[in-house]
Amino acid sequence: MLGVLTDHERAAYVIEEFDSGRTKTDPSYARLAIEADDDAYLDDLIDRLREQGAEVLEEGDAQTEPAPAAGILPDQFYATTNYATEVRINGIWHPVLNPEMDCAIVLDDGGPLTVAPSDIGAGDPVVVGHQGVKVSIPGRARRKAVFEFMASAVSSEKPRHALLSEIARELLAVLASGKRVLLVGGPAIIHTGAGPYLEELIRAGYVTALYAGNALAVHDIEAQFFGTSLGINLNDAFPAEEGHVHHLRTVNRIRAAGGIARAIETGLLRGGVMYEAFRKQIPVVLCGSIRDDGPLPDVLTDVVECQRAMRRHVPEIGMALMVCTLLHSVAVGNLLPASCKTVCVDINPSSVTKLTDRGTHQSLGIVMDASSFLREISLAIEAARRAAPVDAAG
Repeated sequence: MLGVLTDHERAAYVIEEFDSGRTKTDPSYARLAIEADDDAYLDDLIDRLREQGAEVLEEGDAQTEPAPAAGILPDQFYATTNYATEVRINGIWHPVLNPEMDCAIVLDDGGPLTVAPSDIGAGDPVVVGHQGVKVSIPGRARRKAVFEFMASAVSSEKPRHALLSEIARELLAVLASGKRVLLVGGPAIIHTGAGPYLEELIRAGYVTALYAGNALAVHDIEAQFFGTSLGINLNDAFPAEEGHVHHLRTVNRIRAAGGIARAIETGLLRGGVMYEAFRKQIPVVLCGSIRDDGPLPDVLTDVVECQRAMRRHVPEIGMALMVCTLLHSVAVGNLLPASCKTVCVDINPSSVTKLTDRGTHQSLGIVMDASSFLREISLAIEAARRAAPVDAAG
C-alpha cells in the first residue's frame, strides 16, 4: 500500500505490516517504510513523526557533536519536545532528565539532560540528528480522565462544577505525592478582588509555588497600602482620589524598605498575596517586562535569569494553575514537561487556546474570570478534602 505523506509529494510511505488490537486492552502495531527526495527533508520528517510517538527500527546510538562556543549549538542539534525522552548510549536507553521543549540534549556525566541554548557551554557533547533518540507519547486512556475531558475546543459551556471537583482531587493528590502546586498569576487576580482567595490557598498550603510579574505583586501590595488596585477602590469599584499614583507610591515604599521580605520584617506590609507567600517561604519568582513601573526590587529584569529561576523549581512541580496571564502562561508552559498537569484559566477563550497552540498540549482550558475560578476551586478543594482527607503540604 503506497501513500503520499505530504501535500508537496516530497515523501511517500508503504505500510509493510499492520495489526489492529482486537480488544480495548490490545495494542495496535504498524510498520511503515518512508522515503523522501532528500536526506535533510527525511530527517525533518522523522523528527516530526517522533513527536507523534513513532519509533525508528534498528536504532543505533545517539550521535553527538561538541558545541562550537558558549550559547551556540551544532547546526544539526536535536530539538527537544516536552514529552518523556530516552537516548541510546552504548546500546542502552537512558531517560533524559527534565524534559522541556525547544532545548538541546547534552550527554552529561550523570546522564543525558535537556539544556537551554543559552546555557550551553563550549565543547558540551550535544546530541545531533534523530538517531538513538526515542520520544514516549502518553497513550490515550480508554476512560477519559479530567485532563483529556477538555481536549475538545474550549468553550464557556463546559460543566464547571464536575470539572473543578476533579481538578481539586487531582490537586490534593499532587500535594500528597510530595510535588508542588504552582500558580502562575496575572494582575487580574487583584483587580477582580480575588486576592483574598489566593491568599487563603497559599496560607492553607494548597498553592506551594508562585510565578508572576511585577504587576501582580505591585497591585497586591497597593491593595494593602491603599485599598485600591490600579487606583480603583476594591470595595466599591470607584476610582480613588489620586489613585492613579498609588501603584507608584507602592513601588517607592517597597524600594525604600529594601524589598518585600524586609517590608514584612519591619511591619510595613502586613497582609496580601505576597505577604502570605513570603511568610510560607514558598518559591516565588517575579519576572519583569518592558512595561513595568519601578519595578519592585524583587523582580528579575533579565529574561534569561527569569527562565533559569523558574526552571530551577520545575522538577518539583506536579500541577500548574495559570490564571489570567497569557504571556506569562506561555512562558512557563514552555518550561513544563508534558507530565505536569496544567490548567489554564482566562475569561477570553482565545487566550486559553493559545497556550495549547504554542506547544503545551497537556493544558486543560477553562473559560472563567479569575475571581470565580479562585473562589470555586477553593470551595472544591475543601469539599474534596472533607470527602477524602489528604495531608496537603502545610
